[in-house]
Amino acid sequence: MDVSALGPVLLLLVVVGGVIVLGLFTHFVPVRLWIEALAAQVHVAIGSLIGMRLRKVNPAAVVRPLVKATKAGLQLNTDILEAHYLAGGNVDRVVNALIAADKAGIALDFKKATAIDLAGRDVLEAVQVSVNPKVIQTPKVAAMAKDGIQLIALARVTVRANINRLVGGAGEETILARVGEGIVSTIGSAASHKAVLENPDNISKTVLAKGLDSGTAFEILSIDIADVDVGKNIGAELQTDQAEADKRIAQAKAEERRAAAVALEGEMKAKTQEMRAKVVEAEAQVPLALADAFRQGTLGVMDYMRYRNVESDTAMRQAIAKGGMGEEKQSS
Repeated sequence: MDVSALGPVLLLLVVVGGVIVLGLFTHFVPVRLWIEALAAQVHVAIGSLIGMRLRKVNPAAVVRPLVKATKAGLQLNTDILEAHYLAGGNVDRVVNALIAADKAGIALDFKKATAIDLAGRDVLEAVQVSVNPKVIQTPKVAAMAKDGIQLIALARVTVRANINRLVGGAGEETILARVGEGIVSTIGSAASHKAVLENPDNISKTVLAKGLDSGTAFEILSIDIADVDVGKNIGAELQTDQAEADKRIAQAKAEERRAAAVALEGEMKAKTQEMRAKVVEAEAQVPLALADAFRQGTLGVMDYMRYRNVESDTAMRQAIAKGGMGEEKQSS
């Protein structure tokens, strides 16, 4: 075998092996990041950077915030920053919040900042809101005064973050809900909607005096009523609905009475027809009784004639009486 022919192959293998070793070295030893820290006068050991790689920690996410904090005069180290990274926190956001709090003179230590960050709140935004209060606007709140007129109010609430209550404190939704409830109760206790329209600041004073920021992560600085509109006349609508309901009840009762009267009339007609049937039946028995009396000899011809005369006289008197009543009606 020709040894001279193996020379280029060995050289290629050496070059490839060198490139692989150099790539692995630069991956596990971020030399550029180490140089950046060294240039910023932040001492970070090479072994620490290699350990971060082995612990699956992004060295840049720890070293660069550390450089930023050191330049801002904060005393931090890689161990606590790496621990917060492994816990799932945002190291860069925590460091920015600490720097902003330090420059603004707000008491915020690293432990509290990391607790706020791990609780799911934006610690940097909290510091910014603590320095520069923000305004949150309530949705339109509808309430009814005692005179039955509906008012629709819109309020703007100026809040400042309370760093000490960010962990465990209620958020903006609670503030808005409490303010809306206070507006409803204040308008509801007003004797007239005109009084509310004339002095809308009374709503702000009353609601602000209730201490609605208790147990929340914010401090309410002011509540301003931005707009108050007149809505529906709820009282009149309720009275109209009540009158309509009363009318329907009265109609139902009248219909019930009418049905009872119809039923009673039908019953009376049935009884009348029954009585007439009995009268007809009784009249039909008279000729039979007469015939039977003739057969038995208890009734003579003369008796029957007198009976017929009496019957004729009675019929005549009834006819005369009916005729006289008819003449009186005509004359009247």
